[in-house]
Amino acid sequence: MDWDKLRIFHAVADAGSLTHAGETLNLSQSAVSRQIRALEEALDTNLFHRHARGLILTEQGELLFDATRAMAQRLDAATARIRDSEDEVFGELRVTTTTAFGTLWLAPRLSALFARYPELRIDLMLEERVLDLPMREADLAIRMKEPSQADLIRKRLMSVRIALYATPGYLERWGTPSALADLAQHRLVCQNPTTPQTAASAAMVHGLLANTMRSTLTVNTYFGVLQAVLGDAGIGVLPDYITRDAPELVRVLPDVESNEVPVFLAYPEELRHSKRVAAFRDFVLEEIVADRRRR
Repeated sequence: MDWDKLRIFHAVADAGSLTHAGETLNLSQSAVSRQIRALEEALDTNLFHRHARGLILTEQGELLFDATRAMAQRLDAATARIRDSEDEVFGELRVTTTTAFGTLWLAPRLSALFARYPELRIDLMLEERVLDLPMREADLAIRMKEPSQADLIRKRLMSVRIALYATPGYLERWGTPSALADLAQHRLVCQNPTTPQTAASAAMVHGLLANTMRSTLTVNTYFGVLQAVLGDAGIGVLPDYITRDAPELVRVLPDVESNEVPVFLAYPEELRHSKRVAAFRDFVLEEIVADRRRR
């Protein structure tokens, strides 16, 4: 099968338009159209439904697009390995992690990484969905549990516990609880237990909300919980890695905490020798060690 025609088909399927694909490929619309027709004739099938507002893949077109997408991801991986054969660390690294960890721990530290590697580009994807690393939806992941996907290199970074925190100002005004029952006189600020989060965090929130509370504030991200707590809205349920960068917070009821949550870094086996991955991995490990020393 003609690789050039497949490349053009992939661009058209991705763009949904001959014109937009032509702009991406620096080809005329007519040239793109001829290549698509030739590919359809070679396969003896229609790859697109043609509408006035654009092109929609047929069932056969979807099958071919799945194949070309996998090919493109493999080519990206090969390109990354070729570029990483040089001494310099440069190019794009796609990193995925949870919204909370990425926003509140990782992103504030990245300036130090860029100072060390100014030609590195980071595409930081923050979401609770676990991306498929072997299929190269991302190059590297930091997750709050050990990855289950095969063909991954994984490294345990640290452990996290969820606990209760408040500001000195809030505690001065409302008092410091000395027992779990005392929380009934306070406002609890936490994620809703139905919000995507670790099982340990959800279990802790479920247990706390089973008690009678004067008031509650639920937010769907830890960033929102943290901001509300810093604003003296109540006693917050937060992971301990957040509070390392918020030293003004006071631990409340030190005996109340979640089970241990392991934090893992993982990347595909094929990126074992990637200098970008190694540079990022080593930087994160250094930052974690520095955090421990500051405790």
